[in-house]
Amino acid sequence: MFVEGMIIQNRYEIIEEVGSGGMSVVYKAKCHVLNRFVAIKVLKPEFSDDTSFVNKFRIEAQSAAGLSHPNIVNVFDVGEENGFHYIVMELVEGITLKEYIQQNGRLPYATALDFITQICAGIEVAHENNTIHRDIKPQNIIVSRNGTLKVTDFGIAKAATSNTIASSAMGSVHYISPEQARGGYSDERSDIYSLGITLYEMLTGRVPFEGENNVTVALMHIQSEMIPPREYYPDIPYGIEKIVMKATQKKPEKRYLTTNAMLADLHLIAVDPNANVGVVGMVMSSSAPTIQISEEEMAIIKTSSMNQQEGLSVFPVSRTNTELEEANAALDSLYDDIDEYENDEDYDREDDDDREMVAGDIDPKMEKLVTIGAIAATIIIAIIIIVAVSSITGIFKKDPATTEAATTSESTETVGDGIMPDVVGYPEEEALEMLDEAGIPYDIEREYSDAFEEGVVISQSVRKGEEVEEGDRVKIVISKGIEEVEVPSVVDMTEENATTTLTNAGFVVEVDEEYDEEVEEGTVISQTPGGNTMAAKGSTVTIVVSKGEEVKVAKVPNLKKKTVTEAEELLSEANLKLGTVNQEYHDTIPEGKVIRQSVEAGLEVKEGTEVGITISKGKEPTTTTYTASFSGSITNASYAFEEGEQVYVTLVLKVGEASYTLLENYYVEASFPIQLADIPNIEGLTSNQATLVYSVKDENGNDITGNFTSSGQAKLKAVEQ
Repeated sequence: MFVEGMIIQNRYEIIEEVGSGGMSVVYKAKCHVLNRFVAIKVLKPEFSDDTSFVNKFRIEAQSAAGLSHPNIVNVFDVGEENGFHYIVMELVEGITLKEYIQQNGRLPYATALDFITQICAGIEVAHENNTIHRDIKPQNIIVSRNGTLKVTDFGIAKAATSNTIASSAMGSVHYISPEQARGGYSDERSDIYSLGITLYEMLTGRVPFEGENNVTVALMHIQSEMIPPREYYPDIPYGIEKIVMKATQKKPEKRYLTTNAMLADLHLIAVDPNANVGVVGMVMSSSAPTIQISEEEMAIIKTSSMNQQEGLSVFPVSRTNTELEEANAALDSLYDDIDEYENDEDYDREDDDDREMVAGDIDPKMEKLVTIGAIAATIIIAIIIIVAVSSITGIFKKDPATTEAATTSESTETVGDGIMPDVVGYPEEEALEMLDEAGIPYDIEREYSDAFEEGVVISQSVRKGEEVEEGDRVKIVISKGIEEVEVPSVVDMTEENATTTLTNAGFVVEVDEEYDEEVEEGTVISQTPGGNTMAAKGSTVTIVVSKGEEVKVAKVPNLKKKTVTEAEELLSEANLKLGTVNQEYHDTIPEGKVIRQSVEAGLEVKEGTEVGITISKGKEPTTTTYTASFSGSITNASYAFEEGEQVYVTLVLKVGEASYTLLENYYVEASFPIQLADIPNIEGLTSNQATLVYSVKDENGNDITGNFTSSGQAKLKAVEQ
């Protein structure tokens, strides 16, 4: 993987490893282009070798890079280095939500509400950009030191679900939706289910389903009912429990359909913890009639809806047409009926939790709405036909005489006494001449303006073409040009303080960066225009910020099979240093030559980085030992045994200075010979020179060895280790 001091893409310097998971290793790094710390998540080799996975990972990571929100860990870059695929992300100092819960136990409902609202807000932005996370869980949410929550791992999540990956890499199944557990299609509502499970864990300190293995837990998500949070802790408000229960419905259509809808209920709960939220909506029977709308009709309806929002008529034709006015009235009636239905006090939405509409049991008000809608659609189609016919036959065309008269009236209108001309944008002298010619009295005011040059009219109090009554005066505002203000001196300030100071003074700040050995990194070296000079308000002030001492990189040389001296010279030539020197035996690399190096050859690292080496001690020496086996016998040659008498035999093997006693005071009666082949072998002898020595004593301890003979011998076999 990556090592400390390594430079990636001539831009990112690896500082240290900060974490490791099932699929990746995370490093803290410094971006020397933008002068900031970042996190680099590197895929482990077992995933980097999967081409299909890597392609999906890159596409989804690039998609996640388009997401920008305070509650999402921003993705800055995606790349590959020496076969390792990585993404560069915002560095967030903090711990995961899982660790936070483990440290603090179940969270107060106010804290849980704040946390889930932040998470929801981030996921909502992702959904608006057609990005589904698919792996929302506390392990993928970071609680920063300032209390802001950040959702991470968008790219990895989606790519991972499209490939066969070990369960250890994919993590826990405690948060997946039933449709994900079945291996089916997942969408925004799958993320909402996971959000509900996450909220459940924050409120109770536990996940709703536990099992012996992942399969058991997955089946429980599909089949088992969840114990409501209040059964564990009655102090949890009813409202927030309802949100949990709706978000975790087994059927996706019964959950919140969007994160925006869930957020709306969360905001209500923030005001009233026991608000009536989280109601599971009615589901129409599959046998209910379906109204088919053509693409052309849908386009007309969309256009009409847009026009309504802009305050225009529902239909894009003349408003004086009686038939169209009647059609609009019919639609207004339809909207009124819808409002009446939605506001009907007899309709108890709370009952929806336990009610589904089935065939033959449709609400009469809903049936009325469907009928009215059908009538409205018929009217719309009829009006479309009328408009089409009118465009062909000219029924609704204006009278040419009327049109011509109107055109003539507008074109022949002249600016006479008291008729206001348009003087905006004219130089002061020309504008006043025009007003004098029109006989219009005026007052002049002067203002600073960023949009108009000095001496040009900015505005007039009476619009062009309007008559100025006798006694009235027109106000003309003339530009004084751009206001100049004093530029603050920000040299030696930090970039953040300098930017704030200049922005507060009314300037736009542009930042350049330069390496500087003397000025501390992040401090302003110079500015243009200079401090304490005058410049136009709103103009740009360029500040040059120090990047600190320039980081020079060096390519690590190949040190393998070099001597220590040669390795040190090569490193010195590359402006690198020799680090720790270790030694070990090696079968093929000669003694004194480099076996391996701590930083791989060809990588670019910061100059001065230490590179350690391991030197060969040559082949590991072998040791030869010997195993002794025995043959022959000790025989009685002339000793006359008395009845019942015993003698004592001692047999010793001498190898160099070492002695091994084979028999010691071994007492025997007259039963000779003694077979030496019965003596066990002796292993681990260090010499192949061995001698067998024996002695025999009577019961009184007298040496009677001379009465016995021996044909015994020791055979030694070499054993190499």
